[in-house]
Amino acid sequence: MSIRFTAKGRRGMVALALAAGLTVGVSGCGAGSDDDKKPETSASATESDRSGPSPQEGQSDTPLAELKGSDGLLLQITSAERDSGGFLTVNGSLQNEGDKSVTVPSQVRGDETEIVRHGRSLGGATLVDSKSKKRYYVLRDTDGRPLTTTGFSILKSGESLAVFMQFPAPPADTTEVEFQLPTFASAPIEIAG
Repeated sequence: MSIRFTAKGRRGMVALALAAGLTVGVSGCGAGSDDDKKPETSASATESDRSGPSPQEGQSDTPLAELKGSDGLLLQITSAERDSGGFLTVNGSLQNEGDKSVTVPSQVRGDETEIVRHGRSLGGATLVDSKSKKRYYVLRDTDGRPLTTTGFSILKSGESLAVFMQFPAPPADTTEVEFQLPTFASAPIEIAG
């Protein structure tokens, strides 16, 4: 019988300690209106200090490649980065430079049945490694969905859409590949990482 009362007592002490800890934590979060003040800027800051991010903080203004498509579409590739997991992620921007709205051609998703059934995407993109004589296709998840930007169809005049595509990474000694997307011109891109 004493074991039962001891176990109940321990549980009660733990509950009391938790309640006290939560009370202290909650009161610490709400106290002090000094947290709401904005940090003051120094008087010595100049306009050139506020001009924007340094080159290390942001991406380069110059794209790796520009691919022209039909009806005024332009795909700018801004980065192609290899990661430690064995993937290569290509980032860019799809823009409508024409003077009217354009439907992105369905051919950009490719013609593989598994990709077509998941709707609009950039699943038709490929990378060609002429050095290793291999072609790399967009990766798919376990349900067959392409690992790219999806769900787009119409771009209004002047509109831009951030896009990405993920591929298996070529060998580490491959630093340049040919990027291809149906209905767009192809272009060489340099791999970082």
